[in-house]
Amino acid sequence: MTELVKIERSPQTGIARLILNRPEVLNALDVPLAEAFRDAVEEVAQDDGVRAIVLSGEGRAFVAGGDVATFGSDFSRSSEVVDALLDALHPALVRLRALDAPVIAAVRGVAAGAGLSLVLNSDLVIAEEGARFVVAYDKVGSAPDCGGTWFLPRKVGRAKAAELMFLGESLDTRQALAAGIVNRVVPVGELEAATNDIATRVARGATRAFGQFKRLTDAALERPLAEHLEAERAAFLAGTQTADFREGVTAFLGKRKPDFTGR
Repeated sequence: MTELVKIERSPQTGIARLILNRPEVLNALDVPLAEAFRDAVEEVAQDDGVRAIVLSGEGRAFVAGGDVATFGSDFSRSSEVVDALLDALHPALVRLRALDAPVIAAVRGVAAGAGLSLVLNSDLVIAEEGARFVVAYDKVGSAPDCGGTWFLPRKVGRAKAAELMFLGESLDTRQALAAGIVNRVVPVGELEAATNDIATRVARGATRAFGQFKRLTDAALERPLAEHLEAERAAFLAGTQTADFREGVTAFLGKRKPDFTGR
């Protein structure tokens, strides 16, 4: 039986890799793959040793969106299929955002529809030259899902988000970099090495502080300044109780590089 999502973990580095594995359909999401992804995310989330998560797709694409063939096989059941798909994907997306461990998307080929939403849900995005990013929902007459309308305006602004949705244009790697969707663009053949380098650096960081950063920045646009300042205060105070804070301050005062443990 094909393993729909491959999990590769390195206890030595703290890096976990989740590889969506339907390369024959460019890793298009059907219900079994979505459920496997949800289960894989939950499995990794329960591992306290994980300090960085890498998402990627097997083969020549990241994720080509939802598997449209499953929507059109029986239109009387389309809403049922979509419901089941999102019942699996929504908890996975929320779980990833709630984790302290940063999530890194390694993108080769196309990231479309829900695949683009997975990219937008990630904290860092490394793209190989030739990758393409497209909203794609205009092509099937549907509104975006999987957080696309939540993340995209935050990343690129409302005007650019509207352009991508209404005109259906794709972004190449350089355009995605300029728009703020991608952090790094690397030559063909260097995606794995570049992603591993970034993931290793992230995994050596102050993981619990990274989690606070994720939660604070996600909420920043929703709160008045005074309320957000108090949220920052609470996060900083909580941070002072961690082993990484003690190590960081001690290393700073001792003029040496900190050795964080994620605790």
